[in-house]
Amino acid sequence: MANHKSAIKRHKQSEVRRARNSSVKSTVKTAMKKVREAVAMKKVGEAKNGLKEAASLLDRAVSKGVLHRNNASRKIARLSSLISSQETK
Repeated sequence: MANHKSAIKRHKQSEVRRARNSSVKSTVKTAMKKVREAVAMKKVGEAKNGLKEAASLLDRAVSKGVLHRNNASRKIARLSSLISSQETK
């Protein structure tokens, strides 16, 4: 554990940030899971709406510094290709 005042403060700040980041990541994962489930059930319209919401959440996570922009772009691209492959079938 930290011994001086500034180190104690930094530790407290890191705990708060970790909890916030964890919450944001969990929300993003849930939105992505909903899209995948909609695709699995062949509900393309629902999947498209879910993708829009998931993309918004991913972009918000990038702006907060929780995810790297390339990571979010990759996730959005993979979900989009999953939906488009379902449309062609």
